[in-house]
Amino acid sequence: MGSMIENPEGRAPAAQTSFTTPPVLITGMSGGGLSSAARVLEDKGFFVTHNLPPQLIPEFLELCVSEDSPVDKVALVTDVRSRMFHGSFKDILADLKERGIGPTVLFMDARDDVLIRRFDSVRRTHPLQGSDTLHLGIDRERELTLELKANSDIIIDTSNLSVHDLRRAIEASFGNMAHNRQHVTIESFGFKHGAPRDADLMIDVRFIANPYWVPELRGFRGIDAPVSDYVLSRDGVGLFIDNFITMFASMLEGYQHEGKSFITIAVGCTGGHHRSVAVSEEIGRRLNAVGDTDVNVIHRDIDRS
Repeated sequence: MGSMIENPEGRAPAAQTSFTTPPVLITGMSGGGLSSAARVLEDKGFFVTHNLPPQLIPEFLELCVSEDSPVDKVALVTDVRSRMFHGSFKDILADLKERGIGPTVLFMDARDDVLIRRFDSVRRTHPLQGSDTLHLGIDRERELTLELKANSDIIIDTSNLSVHDLRRAIEASFGNMAHNRQHVTIESFGFKHGAPRDADLMIDVRFIANPYWVPELRGFRGIDAPVSDYVLSRDGVGLFIDNFITMFASMLEGYQHEGKSFITIAVGCTGGHHRSVAVSEEIGRRLNAVGDTDVNVIHRDIDRS
């Protein structure tokens, strides 16, 4: 989903579009960060529209690709209110792909306890809560979004993200996005802050000697040369990274065949300051030279204590 593909079964090729970046459909759980994601893309020059009924999305995107369209980057926000209209998003997305304007689907999510805290903080009720509890409203929405989430290109779990972290995560995914390329995000993190729930692959680098216990390195981070040199020079680390790059490169064709244009690799150590950061940077450097990919590296916990 989300990228131009070869037409199967001999159908006529999809029409070329005027979009410089594939359109983006922002969806997900209420309270998951849809509005924040929309603001980030708006700041990046996207024309953002909110809560079109599903049946109007194809008509709107066709309008955007017309010759006299004033926009070349479009994002649509669809929350639980627009999903209550009649119409299957799965069918609509399939139809858009047939037309050659299939959007990249960005699903915003968070843990239930985080969603409850966010709703409580703004003293709002959940759109599906009715006369029941907030938790029941969230449960109903999770059930309704299961299929949509399963068909999403990018899933961002905002449970542990600040507003600034969220901006960096979205910019990493969409900053230099181009058609017909695979987009790889490498995210370092600290296990003590919780593992990312939106990763496709996860690497645990806690087997590497920890620079934290070297007094002269403790105050540095994995992006700093003293720590990076220390981590990458440990016995077995170079071979480990070599093997990972070989394995991942062999997976890219399969991902592409399955229509997966966005891949997130999470690299974790204890605190997310040293080992995971250094290894993420090195993997990113090497993957930049592998195939037709866009590679972005983000460090979720580098500034957390």
